[in-house]
Amino acid sequence: MSSANQSGRVALVTGAGNGLGAIIAAALHAAGYRVGVADIDEVAAKTVAAKLDTSGSSALALKLDVRSKPDFEAALAVLIGKWGSVQVLVNNAAMTVVRPVMEISPEEFDAVVAVNLRGTFLGCQVFGAYFGKQGHGRIVNLASLAGQNGGTATGAHYAASKGGILTLTKVFARDLGKSGVTVNAIAPGPLDLPIVHKTVPAERFAEFKAGIPVGDIGDPKFVAQLVLQLASPESGFVSGATWDVNGGLFMR
Repeated sequence: MSSANQSGRVALVTGAGNGLGAIIAAALHAAGYRVGVADIDEVAAKTVAAKLDTSGSSALALKLDVRSKPDFEAALAVLIGKWGSVQVLVNNAAMTVVRPVMEISPEEFDAVVAVNLRGTFLGCQVFGAYFGKQGHGRIVNLASLAGQNGGTATGAHYAASKGGILTLTKVFARDLGKSGVTVNAIAPGPLDLPIVHKTVPAERFAEFKAGIPVGDIGDPKFVAQLVLQLASPESGFVSGATWDVNGGLFMR
């Protein structure tokens, strides 16, 4: 699955300093996008951006705390100042904590929800307003299988926040649709990423994969290609949808 070269378009990816976010940023860049590599860890963001483009002409590192609306506003201003406009936002930043539901403290619950749900809300709000004024925009929110089935290997706060992202996606899609802005979510199941291998002990991994209908975990590069499809100008008739990539663990 791929989209035509999108030379000249600009995208911001949050949580792009590592993991899935870095893979998404690389896929957008390879497709011709100029990419804002945003992360709360500025060093990590700079490392990823430098790998994409050492000159800085087509990849830019941005320190961004998704819990902060001013940070989103500042990132938007920087991208406009450097490249003139922005067309795509990928809300990927997430905080993952594995904890039995009865052991989650109120503080930890709030911390996870602040990054995952509040962060997505603020990104959609700030960039959605800008896209609406421009008459075009694409927002892709990274949700999770956990938000659909309650989670089996993650904490309740993570699952609840990801379920909230599915709802926010619908709300913003409805609100921004007539302005030429689409908002979609992708809900991956377990992917071949460090966070999954960290969450599932090595001695349980074979059993874990056997419990997935297709018998294996997913390829994060496929998720990145799906982001490309949803970010393209041609995707204007797709909005408010959740795209499942879960190996058959959740079937509608």
